[in-house]
Amino acid sequence: MRAVMTAEQVSDFLDQVFPQIHAGGRVYTIEGIEAGLAKLRLSPTDIHLRPGGTVSGPAMMALADFAAYAVILGHIGPKALAVTTNLNINFLRKPELGQDLLAEGRILKLGRRLVVTDVSICRDGDGEIVAHATATYSIPPQ
Repeated sequence: MRAVMTAEQVSDFLDQVFPQIHAGGRVYTIEGIEAGLAKLRLSPTDIHLRPGGTVSGPAMMALADFAAYAVILGHIGPKALAVTTNLNINFLRKPELGQDLLAEGRILKLGRRLVVTDVSICRDGDGEIVAHATATYSIPPQ
């Protein structure tokens, strides 16, 4: 499976069609896209916290969904209307504020209408997985 867009091209495209992803500041970064894979970073701030000082579940879900979207766009091209049809996430460990979170999104199956992805989220530095998600996206018809 060959990527058709680079990380920079996907980022530029999303800045045009989905600028609200950066409404709270530019905390998400697409670090790379390669064959079947996208790597993203979340640099969490106070708005990503839950009581107890850990990164919230919704923040990790957003990162997982964004990683799935980025890897899909990197492989199908600039189709803004690809949409999530299912997202399932398991929270495995609590990530503390002060460590970036890294997400690796992989394409498991790229069909004509649906794409199934797998996303692992880990803490930067120790590589320990804090959450795992699967996401399915619907691709708009040609």
